[in-house]
Amino acid sequence: MIDSLSLDLAAGEALGVLGPNGAGKSTLFNLITGDLAPSSGRVFLGGRDVTDLPAHTRCRLGLGRSYQIPHPFGGMTVFENLLVAATFGSSRREGARHDHCIAVLEHTGLLSKANVMAARLTLLERKRLELGRALATSPKVLLLDEIAGGLTESECHALVALISAIHATGVSIVWIEHVVHSLLAVVSRLVVLNFGRKLIEGPPRQVMEDPMVQEVYLGIEVA
Repeated sequence: MIDSLSLDLAAGEALGVLGPNGAGKSTLFNLITGDLAPSSGRVFLGGRDVTDLPAHTRCRLGLGRSYQIPHPFGGMTVFENLLVAATFGSSRREGARHDHCIAVLEHTGLLSKANVMAARLTLLERKRLELGRALATSPKVLLLDEIAGGLTESECHALVALISAIHATGVSIVWIEHVVHSLLAVVSRLVVLNFGRKLIEGPPRQVMEDPMVQEVYLGIEVA
């Protein structure tokens, strides 16, 4: 549930979203992407009101998303997964899709896996593919939903490097994450949700040092 929540995202910004389980983080993403319809309020993308537009239209307008649990087309190759995303999720012409998907494979470190069936990938490779499928749609805004979950420390570092590189290309990012150190390595602003409401927002380290955040999110009792 989301309750009277207002958020803005500047072009090229990386925004982090934290909150305990049930805080409304995934619901927020579902409202932004069009998977859920709001009972009130509006959603804008690049200044355009997209509240009444379906999810696939928002995707073609530049809104990409990765999911917490990757669900690639297991019976397709890595390249075919990207090509499906580029075909149905972007406005690129047919002749340009192939080259764009190759570029995404290079960017995500999956070029050597291009002809491997997605079902055979490791967890880190599936996370990379999840990112790649979102990038294949040529997003202006990329929503990341707990993409570092389940990875080892070294795998998290590799993923953070990839997300930082994506952000450096000018893509705006909103990242929900429980692996806080990964989040803090990328974002420049942090929002903490609790029971669907905004608890606090501001510079990441300032937010993490706030007593309310330590009590609600970190479980540290503050006198």
